[in-house]
Amino acid sequence: MDLLNTLVDKGLRRELPSREEALAVLATSDEQLLDVVAAAGKVRRQWFGRRVKLNYLVNLKSGLCPEDCSYCSQRLGADTGILKYTWLKPQEASEAAAAGLAGGAKRVCLVASGRGPTDRDVDRVSDTIKTIKEQNEGVEVCACLGLLSDGQAERLRGAGADAYNHNLNTSEATYGDITKTHTYADRVDTVQKAHAAGLSACSGLIAGMGETDDDLVDVVFALRELDTDSVPVNFLIPFEGTPLAKEWNLSPQRCLRILAMVRFVCPDVEVRIAGGRELHLRTLQPLALHLANSIFLGDYLTSEGQAGKADLEMIADAGFEVETSDQVTLPEHRRGGGCGSVCGSEESACGSEEPVLGAEEPVPGAESAPGAEGSASGVGAASGVGAARVPAAEAPAAGAAGVPGARTDLVAVRRRGAGTDLAPNA
Repeated sequence: MDLLNTLVDKGLRRELPSREEALAVLATSDEQLLDVVAAAGKVRRQWFGRRVKLNYLVNLKSGLCPEDCSYCSQRLGADTGILKYTWLKPQEASEAAAAGLAGGAKRVCLVASGRGPTDRDVDRVSDTIKTIKEQNEGVEVCACLGLLSDGQAERLRGAGADAYNHNLNTSEATYGDITKTHTYADRVDTVQKAHAAGLSACSGLIAGMGETDDDLVDVVFALRELDTDSVPVNFLIPFEGTPLAKEWNLSPQRCLRILAMVRFVCPDVEVRIAGGRELHLRTLQPLALHLANSIFLGDYLTSEGQAGKADLEMIADAGFEVETSDQVTLPEHRRGGGCGSVCGSEESACGSEEPVLGAEEPVPGAESAPGAEGSASGVGAASGVGAARVPAAEAPAAGAAGVPGARTDLVAVRRRGAGTDLAPNA
């Protein structure tokens, strides 16, 4: 396909594709899907080789959120059956982080529900960051605490935080449809505050909320313009008890197209497969590693993920390797503040870790990838001690609010790890 050759060429030169090209990726057919994965995989390998960065979530404070984000199981008034607890103590958070690091994680992501931190909250999280760093040499720490006030990003940076996450989630045009208690501009402002303070900016999106292809392209182009170092791609987990509980809009093939589009638009940034990968990618998860270079290990904030051991086996079986603490994630030109003005230059691509392979290169494992929607087995189903299923609604019919084969049975509330007496999934 001329489109894919053009996108590979632009990706290797860090040149921004056109909106029309990005939309065309999302519009490709199932018959073209493996060609799309192979093409985006060339761009991924150019900048990140076959490394996969592992990240581990520690939910410092769960539930009790005053915001009304429609997608969130912790939202104001939600009846989702999730764990609810107040702040973990620094040592509790450090012990939770250590479990993920022992499983191979390189970065710990400290998350707290709420609109944004008070100054006292920043002090509390700063103590937690210092404790984790003192007890775990070489660990990266990313904070995700909501909307930041002036000076708070600098204080987190001073405490040792390496990065700050605050997702844009969807396009500016549709943001008001999913949240009323804050604005898209508020989120952009927080990402900019983190960037200005010298923190590595991490910001991404949620797919599957009923958005259009234009919305997806808009938010990814906005993330490129913000020059974020990492882009987490979440696939909506439709929790019963939230307004989006019936939004089953994603197939495994759709998820792969979205990841490919993100890689083409943001060729040299850390693209992370985040929440919902087990639920929506299912047995196609290994193919997604040809597009993204980063995943979360184990469980998520309020839902259970694939067993950590299964994540490691999947990475190895797909021919990838876990990124180690002595390896730098980002290409050299992005280290220390992003790619800046060199993005889209006509100079030769730097940061290559292996030769750029020809267009005929096959995707490993492609011959066994199921082509039909809903053909996955129960990958990602919670099976550990303490697993608790959210009561599943009847599988939605095909149409605007559902796709054939949607696996409502795979949604599982987290009942282990932080905030419980049970061992974490790591």
